[in-house]
Amino acid sequence: MFDSLLPALNEHNLPYPDTIHPIVVHFVIAMVLFAFVCDIVGYFTRNPKLAEVSWWNLFFATIAIFIAVIFGQVEAGLAEPYSSAVSTLNLHTLIGWSLSGILAGITGWRYVIRSQNKPRLPVPYLVASVALVGLVIVQTYLGDLLVWVYGLHSVPVVEATRGGTL
Repeated sequence: MFDSLLPALNEHNLPYPDTIHPIVVHFVIAMVLFAFVCDIVGYFTRNPKLAEVSWWNLFFATIAIFIAVIFGQVEAGLAEPYSSAVSTLNLHTLIGWSLSGILAGITGWRYVIRSQNKPRLPVPYLVASVALVGLVIVQTYLGDLLVWVYGLHSVPVVEATRGGTL
């Protein structure tokens, strides 16, 4: 009924030229990792400018992760994963949604610390940042598997799926 209102899917099985999720998510990865580096270096050098850089990176990463998750959901729904890729895609989706909430929570915590003008970041916050970075690394690994091992949204995999050979 509504099929005529939806755009046609291209050779990547997407209604737009290429995947958007990986583009946006790379900004999130870079900003979270850079914020962590700034926090660690700022902690040991007591440089308040690095703490400010860290805060703004976390702030924009928090906004960007929700955009990445939305596009990730759309692109996962259009991927038509084959049985080998389903469990990795489900885990990637679960961690992605969880990571968006965790990042928002840590960013909120960082805002409270920033507004209190503390001279140094508390150690529990730094420990939470280490956990966040670890989760980002795991999520990046799962995303790499989906693209480079399972080939989701790659032309050969989409053609094989459409042809019924996968």
